[in-house]
Amino acid sequence: MTRSRAQVAGNGGSTSASSSASSPERAVSDDADFFTAQRNDSQSSIGIDTLKDMTMSPAPIQQHVSSPISRLPPELLIYIFSKITSSADLRSCVLVSKTWSRNSVDLLWHRPLCNEWEKLKKVVAAVGSRDSYFPYNELIKRLNLSNLTEEINDATVQPFVRCSRIERLTLTGCIELTNSGVISLIDGSRGLLALDITGLDSVTDYSLLAVADNCPRLQGLNITDCSKVTDESLVAVAEACRFLKRLKLNNCSLITDKSILAVAYHCPSMLEIDLYNCRQITDESITALISRGRQLRELRVGQCNLITDNAFLEIPTNLTLESLRILDLTACAQLRDDAVEKIIETSPRLRNLVLAKCREITDRSVMAITKLGKNLHYIHLGHCAQITDAAVIQLVKMCNRIRYIDLACCHRLTDLSVKQLATLPKLRRIGLVKCNSITDKSILALAKANLEPRAKSQGPSFLERVHLSYCIHLTLQGIHALLNQCPKLTHLSLTGVQAFFLRDDLIKFCREAPPEFTDHQRNVFCVFSGEGVNRLRHYLNEDLRATYDPEGTMYDDRDGEDGEPDQTVEMAGMMHATGLGVDDEDMEDDVDVGDESQYGGEVDP
Repeated sequence: MTRSRAQVAGNGGSTSASSSASSPERAVSDDADFFTAQRNDSQSSIGIDTLKDMTMSPAPIQQHVSSPISRLPPELLIYIFSKITSSADLRSCVLVSKTWSRNSVDLLWHRPLCNEWEKLKKVVAAVGSRDSYFPYNELIKRLNLSNLTEEINDATVQPFVRCSRIERLTLTGCIELTNSGVISLIDGSRGLLALDITGLDSVTDYSLLAVADNCPRLQGLNITDCSKVTDESLVAVAEACRFLKRLKLNNCSLITDKSILAVAYHCPSMLEIDLYNCRQITDESITALISRGRQLRELRVGQCNLITDNAFLEIPTNLTLESLRILDLTACAQLRDDAVEKIIETSPRLRNLVLAKCREITDRSVMAITKLGKNLHYIHLGHCAQITDAAVIQLVKMCNRIRYIDLACCHRLTDLSVKQLATLPKLRRIGLVKCNSITDKSILALAKANLEPRAKSQGPSFLERVHLSYCIHLTLQGIHALLNQCPKLTHLSLTGVQAFFLRDDLIKFCREAPPEFTDHQRNVFCVFSGEGVNRLRHYLNEDLRATYDPEGTMYDDRDGEDGEPDQTVEMAGMMHATGLGVDDEDMEDDVDVGDESQYGGEVDP
């Protein structure tokens, strides 16, 4: 008699331990950007990049009848739900079943939307509830209250004291908050990775001492405009938060070298530091940051007017910072050519370099900058009045990937420079404010650049923003040509250009002057942006077409060649002195413009 095979007992049941365990916490080495261009990073409540932040829920008890999707492990369900872009759809998923609810609620709550007072009240009610189905206070990982600024005070934030798992806390502009409110949120937040309290002028050292005591994993700290903070608390933060990567101290006027030296010595992973307008910072701090910050990518020390050449000349000779991409030295007025040459030698892969209002630098500095070659995308030389055409021409030849260049108030520059700039195939933004010597020849060169054989394959001009205020020799015909040949143009400043601001039929397309402007500034203000550019273009093409010939030749391309100085001898001498060759590199380019938004400020006065 054949023995029957034993039946498999049970319902097949238990899931692996890995499925029921919670997901790992964010690693200390997490390299996410903490300070983004968006003021409010909570515009969506489901925008995650990885699964690290999600809490895995236990597997449900096996049902007698279940669909295949219900048998998927939590990791896959969470991954699927994370692709849903609509908060409403995600809320629907929460209502499907207990399995779906457990594995989608984290996505809905890890970054609650608090951009309106009514929404904040609903979040507070859920967080404060003691008998809710889910522990909502433990689900919140990112809390951003920056859109409610004046409504937020110490009492408002008290319900969030129970949220002990917050990793990113943004309180930008919440000016009613005091030390008491900030400390209550920080107390016990061992997992806090990023804190932004920009503009909280009432915050003092007490808040930052609480950060030092409670947040050992902190990686990003933004205390811009917290003018009462001193060295005492910042030194404590530097010593306690060794994983600090991003530090913004803009306008913290009480900060001295003591704080920055502590950061340089105790925070070896520093990637980005902003010291704008920290006027007590000296050469010693800058030398230490560069010498010890081997991973440093961005350094901004604008308006630190105590910095001299020695800040860079004291850097060890054999040191090379391969990672440094952005350096802002705006208005470091004591810097000279020796410092710029050392900077380029030490940081050969700089992409963004700002030397605006460094009035002592000359063509020698620009010739050093040409060694950056294709690495250079953004260069700001505004108010460097000693620069001449010879240096700019060579800069364009050697650095052909420049996307943004500002030469405002470089009054020695002529049409020769702009004609050369017009050959840059990827140029998006150009600033020529108060370059009084340029004429329509320059503007027509920019307009016709995309018609040349070399650039024809590149398609239409990439120019997006052109600043020509106070270029008094420009005429309507040159600007008209520029508008027609630059379809991507979104900003055109012509303040002080008589051919425009004196004509009522043209200024009606301008945007409004800022309210703080004087009467004289309002009278000459002439800036076209957004739809105003398109309307001006249409008006000139249709309504004024019969007034003059927009395609007429204003000048012969050969005019002036005999009278223009020969740059060959002068350039040859400079090339010999700097050891540069004259061979142009190949023009192939990858479309990489990620850094060009770092400095988006208006260049007009």
